[in-house]
Amino acid sequence: GFATAPLVTLGCLMMRVCHLNTCPVGVATQNPELRKKFKGGADAVVHFMNYVAEEVREIMAKLGFKSIDEMVGHVDRLELRSAIDHWKAKGLDYSKILYRPEVGPEVGTYCQMKQDHLLDKSLDVTQILELAKPAIENGSSVEIDLPIINTNRVVGTMTGAEISRKYGFEGLPEDTIKINLSGSAGQSLGAFCPKGMTFTVTGDTNDYLGKGLSGGKIIVRPPKEAPFVAHENIITGNVCFYGATKGEAYIAGMAGERFCVRNSGVESVIEGIGDHGLEYMTGGLVINLGTTGRNLAAGMSGGVAYIFDETGDLVRHSLNPAMVNVYKLIECADAEIDSVKMRIEKHVQLTGSKRGQYILENWTNTSAQFLKVMPQDYERVLEAQERAKERGLEGDAAILAAFEENVKAGH
Repeated sequence: GFATAPLVTLGCLMMRVCHLNTCPVGVATQNPELRKKFKGGADAVVHFMNYVAEEVREIMAKLGFKSIDEMVGHVDRLELRSAIDHWKAKGLDYSKILYRPEVGPEVGTYCQMKQDHLLDKSLDVTQILELAKPAIENGSSVEIDLPIINTNRVVGTMTGAEISRKYGFEGLPEDTIKINLSGSAGQSLGAFCPKGMTFTVTGDTNDYLGKGLSGGKIIVRPPKEAPFVAHENIITGNVCFYGATKGEAYIAGMAGERFCVRNSGVESVIEGIGDHGLEYMTGGLVINLGTTGRNLAAGMSGGVAYIFDETGDLVRHSLNPAMVNVYKLIECADAEIDSVKMRIEKHVQLTGSKRGQYILENWTNTSAQFLKVMPQDYERVLEAQERAKERGLEGDAAILAAFEENVKAGH
């Protein structure tokens, strides 16, 4: 693709060993000795892009255009390649795609005005930012109570940006800004929010809950007067915690599909997930107290999950076993069992979960129904890291040694 060419300007030799940690020019490697060989610089990419722009300008001049906007819609300058003689291509008819209607000059054929995203009408701009001002300016604790509807999207993100702008990656102390919302939240609630922000939604949420969460905490629970059984009903949408890196989540109800896809750090408790849960997960923790959909853990290479397998058919009907191992929780170390129990206790405390309460009250029996889902590669690296620590290595040195051990073993 086009991105490969700029990579070459930085020194890439196209060795096609990016995944082996052996890049001879230090582009795609974590090996400190190989990284010393990297000679690339931003100026090389800038020069390359200037040459690309210059060549584009030359082609435009040949076609009789002065700008890219001017070219838009001029299908008369396109030529069909006549040398293609393939049975698949013979039946293709581009006439409707290339048709250009006759319109006056007042009709725009390219973007004429910027889209108004209505940010000035967002819940953050109209209310939250002002109410959270004491916390942002001097770290004072604030608690905000607001109703929410499903057209309130990306709630909290602009406030989170202000926190990150002032306090950096560390954010604020836990629970500095408590935002209590009642109703049905729109898409991407709490997206990218940093540490110090806590959302408690009494109601339900839509897709992309906690997308890119960066340290914040999200609690979702049904109203106390809700007539339905929480763990049998959807309370949040699809693709929750997509790409999230840090934070906590406690959800008293079921989630849709692709729960925690590409999660790399959030620790969550949920009461049921749809298909493709934990997809491409690289870190973090998930405790599922409810049912599990198909294709669980597809592409999961990191993190860990504990699944309440009440019916005993998780491995047979739900799990994608290609990259993970499965263990019984009761066969794990006592400290690990206690950690799972403590997180469920916190879930009950924050959400009032009846499902969690049932599991805790019958812990002797229910603990035996939990399965631990562990990525094979991640498990190997953790074991190698422990061996490195036994040799006296610590921190990054132990991690690098574990990585190199697995590479040498062909993993």
